Amino acid sequence: MAMQRREFCKLVGISAVVKAVGAVGAAESSNPYVPEADSLVLRKLDEWQDWKFGFMMHWGPYSQWGVVESWSICSEDWIRRPAGISYVDYKKKYEALPTTFNPIGFDPDVWAGVAKNAGTKYVVFTTKHHDGFSMFDTRQTDYRITAPDVPFHTNPRANIANEVFAAFRKQSFGIGAYFSKPDWHNPDYWAPEWATPDRNVNYDTRKYVERWQHFAAFVHRQIGELTSEYGSLDILWLDGGWVNSKTHPDAIVGSGEVPWPQDIDMPGLAALARRNQPGLIIVDRAVGGPYENYRTPEQQIPKTPLAYPWETCMTLGNSWSYKPNDHYKSARQIVHILVDIVAKGGNYLLNVGPDANGELPTAAVARLAEIGAWIKINGEAIYATRPVAPYRDGKLCFTRGKDGTFYAIYLLDEGEIAPGTLRLKGIVPARAATIHLLGSETQLKWKSDGAGTSIALPETLCRQTVDDYAVSLRISAIRH
Repeated sequence: MAMQRREFCKLVGISAVVKAVGAVGAAESSNPYVPEADSLVLRKLDEWQDWKFGFMMHWGPYSQWGVVESWSICSEDWIRRPAGISYVDYKKKYEALPTTFNPIGFDPDVWAGVAKNAGTKYVVFTTKHHDGFSMFDTRQTDYRITAPDVPFHTNPRANIANEVFAAFRKQSFGIGAYFSKPDWHNPDYWAPEWATPDRNVNYDTRKYVERWQHFAAFVHRQIGELTSEYGSLDILWLDGGWVNSKTHPDAIVGSGEVPWPQDIDMPGLAALARRNQPGLIIVDRAVGGPYENYRTPEQQIPKTPLAYPWETCMTLGNSWSYKPNDHYKSARQIVHILVDIVAKGGNYLLNVGPDANGELPTAAVARLAEIGAWIKINGEAIYATRPVAPYRDGKLCFTRGKDGTFYAIYLLDEGEIAPGTLRLKGIVPARAATIHLLGSETQLKWKSDGAGTSIALPETLCRQTVDDYAVSLRISAIRH
């Protein structure tokens, strides 16, 4: 039966996000962070922490249907598919999507310009999601963007990941390659002779050792390609944390875990990647151990600062991939989230999904421009800062520059008129300190009483409603 676009648009959405949040949260609490020892990686991590705001894109043939990436072909009971079509028929139609994928509007230079205008400093792009379709010119599989049966393969920019990385590199972005460790198209991960009850490998890796080794070698070869043929990379962002060396002896197949390990030899993979890219940040998501250089809470913000590098990855809308008429967060929401994250010492990776034609949704582009307008004035309080106690006090958030400059950012509600005076409890400027509102050269008057400081805001700011989302103060020095 022919399937209508609107039917596909009803597929998996927020439920996928909720599922992922629970998995990531559990991993964060059970897997201890292992500090990195490589000085080159530590230097890169420090640079990454200066960037603060990143741009992520989930993109693939699934954008033609406007459905969530990959998950609709996974046979877990929380996943919904349209009524009236069997799982087998649905999966065949999904896997045939590359044969109609022809995103002739793809222009990575436009993407990079939008991301730069939004104030982001690094990009993470999906080179391959769990469905196994490679958005780069891999030699390891025909299920790739440059395959002869993909209409886009004749386009001069057919090697999409390479084009994206090159375009963003020209704009001085840090470059991150998202890569899925599981590959549901590879017959050595989801063996076609057996059922696929869940996201995991569908055979016992302890019994079929050679077959599993064949899959692990496939992963290593693809990582070798990405890290040796696609220019300088800063981050290898590995998704699919259930692919790891741990065993779950009590697991029941179909429950989301399996009793056997899924060991792809991370030490060997990391060594390979860093031979090709010295200092590469590796993010083996939700696994813990020495190859998760920073943590990635998904669609959530920690309540308090964390003792290790971290990044909240979050969608601008409700979906990671393109969805028609998606509901986007307001610029005010995004700015407030960014400030909250940075005050707690984290980075913010904001995701937008391009459409089937290779274009960023118009509404998303407009929203990103609004965010960028705020950052152009207030970025000094965001970039290259570090957390400083008390981090946050109500609607006030605090950061510090590496030179000791102290920043106080007041989050404005919609329609709120800024208060005439801001009270900073427990914070006392140094005797000769100056205080400025970012975007203004006028010094602000302040008075300290030992228990805190009162700062008078400009009258022009306090007489009318402003649409600034937040106002930032620079205090040249504080007492310690």
